[in-house]
Amino acid sequence: MNDRRLNEIRGKIENAERLSLDDGMYLDAHADLPTLGGLANTVRERKNGNVTFYNVNEHLNPTNICVYRCSFCAFRTDLKSERGYVMTDEQMLDRAREADARGATELHIVGGLHHQKPYEWYLDTIKLIHRGFPLLHLKAWTAVEWDWFERMTGRPTKELIAEMKDAGLGSLPGGGAEIFHPDIRPKICEYKADGSQWIRIHREAHQLGLHSNATMLYGHIESIEHRLDHLIRLRDLQDETGGFQTFIPLAFHPANTRLSHIPKPSGMMDLRTMAISRLMLDNFPHIKAYWVMLGVQIAQVAQSYGADDIDGTVVHEKIYHEAGSDSPQELTVHEIRRLINETGRDPVERDTLYHEIIREPGHVWKKGRRRLAIA
Repeated sequence: MNDRRLNEIRGKIENAERLSLDDGMYLDAHADLPTLGGLANTVRERKNGNVTFYNVNEHLNPTNICVYRCSFCAFRTDLKSERGYVMTDEQMLDRAREADARGATELHIVGGLHHQKPYEWYLDTIKLIHRGFPLLHLKAWTAVEWDWFERMTGRPTKELIAEMKDAGLGSLPGGGAEIFHPDIRPKICEYKADGSQWIRIHREAHQLGLHSNATMLYGHIESIEHRLDHLIRLRDLQDETGGFQTFIPLAFHPANTRLSHIPKPSGMMDLRTMAISRLMLDNFPHIKAYWVMLGVQIAQVAQSYGADDIDGTVVHEKIYHEAGSDSPQELTVHEIRRLINETGRDPVERDTLYHEIIREPGHVWKKGRRRLAIA
């Protein structure tokens, strides 16, 4: 970096000073990819050293029937579509049972907004799984789903989140954020919860003692200005609550969507977005390279571009595979650890709340906590 302005920004980063929107704009326009990667890696290693985190998890999407028709979504379908499905209680319990048998510590639960299913169906899903498998951490319902629950019931979302927490909810996923900016959001997901509602719902979850993740969908019709606006809004809420655990940049997959004419983001864009996200979100402890969306190879490289997490075993992922993801449906723990070792990082298994998981024959335990017998 020979440019004076770039050197000033480098100085800010090395001194752990906050970057402005203008700094982010300048980096995007003038910093080459290796420079961005080096700067982001400085922050990544300052926060998390040489560790790359992963977890043992599974996904559960109870239904793909959805009242909304977001232009970027290939997962949702109509009530009468041959593709439509609604899982039974027994099917959902089978999924939880499978996750538990595999040694999963987390079940990630999101789905469509089924207009013929009452709020109680979603609440009972949490109760049912938590009652059967109380050691599984249930990370459930995006802010868009919580907004839908409020519309259905007429009850405030904070009250609903508290009720689900009592039923066994462990944390909130970061989905539904897409792009907050009002110039873009109505064009890709009109009618559903807007950016301010997404922020409000996560604020309420944090106030109730729940942690959550945050996401950003990039590579469609947005620009760098919209991405930076999105990141700064997340950063502001984190300043206020400290409730976010990790940020996940989500690469747009256009196949089978109404935006199928837009090319998929390149690997270069994936890495630039990862690096700028790490640099702007100075108060986020973790940045995740979600291998399902990025592909395994880019997720590996991203560990040198700001990411310190590669997600987990996943299993049964539907949303992004419907949109053309050609990544595997699952990775074994052995494969994940090998991929992390290939990057020169130290693999550490975590639970949803980033407690280190130690496994021994017949037992799994959180570092510094009691051992739990497993099958």
